[in-house]
Amino acid sequence: MICSSKIPRMLKLRSVVSLQGSKMKKQRESQCTQKTISLLSPLGTIQVSGCENGVHTIQILMDVAPAERSGEAPLSCVVNDSPAETSPELQRCVEWLQAYFSEPQTAGSLPLPAFHHPALQGDAFTSRVLQVLLSDVKFGETVSYKRLAEMAGNPRAARAVGGAMRKNPIPLLIPCHRVISSSGQSGPYMSGKGDHLKQWLLTHERQRGEG
Repeated sequence: MICSSKIPRMLKLRSVVSLQGSKMKKQRESQCTQKTISLLSPLGTIQVSGCENGVHTIQILMDVAPAERSGEAPLSCVVNDSPAETSPELQRCVEWLQAYFSEPQTAGSLPLPAFHHPALQGDAFTSRVLQVLLSDVKFGETVSYKRLAEMAGNPRAARAVGGAMRKNPIPLLIPCHRVISSSGQSGPYMSGKGDHLKQWLLTHERQRGEG
């Protein structure tokens, strides 16, 4: 039997160990030499950051309203600003994004870049949910928060799935825009700030899939 007087000390030790683990992850990430490529896309400016080991983040800046498809003109995604030297993983990410917007039917055949962000490492629930979403929910498909929780092995964790979507460091490649409410409503995107972008992405995939 564990003496009750030792329980607070044990909890404190666990907290210290957890904090140290978090610090180590941040230190490993900060040791990377990250570079950023800026793209002009139908969603506005997209910034892709990463190192030699893989992509760290994709940020949608929402500096302009989402573009509307006009006729059959291809949707462009072009490099706006890039460092003199970039890693193969960053370049692979750029090529995937360009294909996604202009020729989405080919994006599925392109190799994905490696990812190098703490949220995607280990066996934490957030990492597991994002990995399942990446591997099992394809272009043009949608999945409910509840169903994704079941697919990740915890049917009661629909709310935690929403939290995992908010923590997704690599949107578009890891398609959190494909996760919708059980009612069929699209649900929030980028903490509610990018709901119009989510609608655009779902329409883009539906239209291009039908084409």
